[in-house]
Amino acid sequence: MTSTIIAPPKLKTIRQDFSVRFTYDVHFTEGLFHRNNSLLSDVLTQANTSSTQVLPVVDSGVLQAYPQLIEQITAYAKAYPEAITLAADPIVVPGGELSKQSAEWVEQLQAAVNTTAICRHSYMMAIGGGAVLDMAGYAAATAHRGIRLIRVPTTVLAQNDSGVGVKNGINAFDKKNFLGTFAPPTLVFNDFDFLKALPDRDWRSGIPEAVKVSLIKDADFFGFIEAAAEDLARRDMQTMQTLIYRCAKHHVEHIGGYGDPFEKGSSRPLDFGHWAAHRLEHLTHYRLRHGEAVAIGIALDSTYSYLQGHLSATACWRIIDTLKALGFVLYAPELSNYIDYPDHPDSIFKGLSEFREHLGGELTIMLLDAIGHGFEVHTVDFELYAQAIAHLQTSVTQ
Repeated sequence: MTSTIIAPPKLKTIRQDFSVRFTYDVHFTEGLFHRNNSLLSDVLTQANTSSTQVLPVVDSGVLQAYPQLIEQITAYAKAYPEAITLAADPIVVPGGELSKQSAEWVEQLQAAVNTTAICRHSYMMAIGGGAVLDMAGYAAATAHRGIRLIRVPTTVLAQNDSGVGVKNGINAFDKKNFLGTFAPPTLVFNDFDFLKALPDRDWRSGIPEAVKVSLIKDADFFGFIEAAAEDLARRDMQTMQTLIYRCAKHHVEHIGGYGDPFEKGSSRPLDFGHWAAHRLEHLTHYRLRHGEAVAIGIALDSTYSYLQGHLSATACWRIIDTLKALGFVLYAPELSNYIDYPDHPDSIFKGLSEFREHLGGELTIMLLDAIGHGFEVHTVDFELYAQAIAHLQTSVTQ
């Protein structure tokens, strides 16, 4: 008896290649949950999904300012039963960074999805500031591997930036947004009525994201902000609505048109000023709001751009003066901590290495060579950044 040795087949490669199209609308309105405003009902009806169930999640800070909100949501669902069925009473979660400092609230929302037995074609509707939207979006993206998300941003910052984007996440390991997903919302509703109850500090804190996008993309937009700084500071609603719309439009167009919506590369041009901002939030134990930290980060990177010879002194001081006119203090003591020891855990420069890690590649930060035009660099000069920090410290007293 003889045996035959059969050679294994030659190993080959199977390549998978497909694309997925995402489409979502950002609606602008007032009185979203007023029964005479049919926008929400109309949009959900047009969506023509197999489920009308909605699980509302409400920011406690919003509820404090609008104690009638839950009653309004319930009444709205009763008025439009063909479009909305509440899967449960609205779930109230802490406002601000507290909601995303651990996985506790994510797990509670995931448990609610399980308890209510809503399916992937149902909706979680998050109503609140950016931190609550981040956290709820993470829960929605991970329950059932993703249920539909409706965002109702209630702050300037969320309406013109985070609420219209594709990121969700929570903080972990002492790092901002360490855990998260890229998952676009299904719908976004910017209700300007929610802005009326914002404290001055929160009203102001959303503006730096508009300053940021204007500086790297649109000099005319920066000119608008510069000229309107006084109106914005005194809470002129029409001016703010214009700012939010223009800023949100830039963000949406960038996400869809830049070619890297889920940031697979090492470039994050819309994060101008953010490497320092994220680090400052942590170093100040969130004493600084995100927008306040971004204002400092913008001032820092603009000053550094000037000291490197890329940005004119006139342009640099226009940026600094505009941020000041908007009401921002452009220096925090934590900027100077361990400035000569970049690897110290309490040094602002530790934010550069964390930024690189977050990108998943080489360090890439945005600088300016003119108002309205940014460019990317991959290395930095620590001594020159220290000089930029000293400039900011001096500017506080000027």
